[in-house]
Amino acid sequence: MPTVKDRFIKYIKINTTSDRDSETCPSSSFQFDLARVLENELREMGMQEVSLDDNCYLMATLPANTDKELPVIGFIAHLDTSPDMSGENVNPQIISTYDGGEILLNRALDIRMSPAEFPELVKYTGQELITTDGTTLLGADDKAGVAAIMSAMEYLVTHPEVKHGKVRIGFTPDEEIGRGADLFDVAKFGAEYAYTIDGGELGELEYETFNAAQAVVTIHGRNVHPGVAKNKMINSMLVGMEFNAMLPVNERPEYTEGREGFIHLFLVSGTVESTKMVYIIRDHDRALLEKRKHYLMDAATVLNHRLGEGHIELEIKDQYYNMREQIEPVFQIVETAREAILSLGIKPIIVPVRGGTDGSRLSYMGLPTPNIFTGGLYAHGKYEILPTRSLERSVEVILRIIDLVSKK
Repeated sequence: MPTVKDRFIKYIKINTTSDRDSETCPSSSFQFDLARVLENELREMGMQEVSLDDNCYLMATLPANTDKELPVIGFIAHLDTSPDMSGENVNPQIISTYDGGEILLNRALDIRMSPAEFPELVKYTGQELITTDGTTLLGADDKAGVAAIMSAMEYLVTHPEVKHGKVRIGFTPDEEIGRGADLFDVAKFGAEYAYTIDGGELGELEYETFNAAQAVVTIHGRNVHPGVAKNKMINSMLVGMEFNAMLPVNERPEYTEGREGFIHLFLVSGTVESTKMVYIIRDHDRALLEKRKHYLMDAATVLNHRLGEGHIELEIKDQYYNMREQIEPVFQIVETAREAILSLGIKPIIVPVRGGTDGSRLSYMGLPTPNIFTGGLYAHGKYEILPTRSLERSVEVILRIIDLVSKK
């Protein structure tokens, strides 16, 4: 039987980067490469009702092995990795015993990680770490969650003496681009509640996320030969810079933490004639999210007044809402997870997610879904790492939750 570490390393070598510019689901067809591997593994280990649909949603059932009437619970992770950095040809490095000092990721490129820049590293002194080689992300977000769920299910299949109710598992595409729950069939999944196993350091338990929106700013300029451009040219790139300068600097993500929201410019492309800027807007308080939307609206209004109507086009769409509103009426599911974490000698870290998970959307679709740690750190880039022991403990938490539910 493969270890959870074996599974993780196998899965991260399968490229599943999602694509923000694609309109299909999944956004990248090669997400099926991992889904089909998992589908085969689920069948081979003896899971039931294994189904992979045309949109890359994979579900399976661990049947109940007790006559006791118990709620159906679910565990969910996502297949894709972030398009913020390449997930192709991932070459993990294993540091068998981390000494607490600097980590050399890539000697040829001189890419290093220092505890001075990544202070959380010192917590894992003496432990095994899995890192990148400095040229790709690692994929712990969220192949660590996938591996943890798969390992937990295999343990229960091979240990029928452990009594439990019906468990449903689900793997989704495109979570990293905010579409993971778009075509998730909650009725087919059939769970009373679920947990995403998706990121966060050892002990993290989250039931509160940002409210989220995305803004697309399209700026129409006027390109004229610079030799005769006076009073004629409108350089859309410079207008874009002016637009961004009208937004509050202290509300950028690099200056915020905790429950502080932000406006984040994450994509710019342009010429003199036309520029496109894409922002994400986040806040745990929905009223403050609306306030931030108005910063962008006001900037567009001011510039259109000066340049002429239509030069600035602004489209804002809500993406997901704070799942706390849906979790609080069934808060016992958070307490069960907290009890499981505590019972394993792990200190629970209950924090608001400075982001979102599939659980944000699923909770509003009728499936309350808080989030549990995998142990991964510094996601979406070349500094992503995964302490092996934290991943193993994530498996233990899944098993303990199932055990606690069976005894209630």
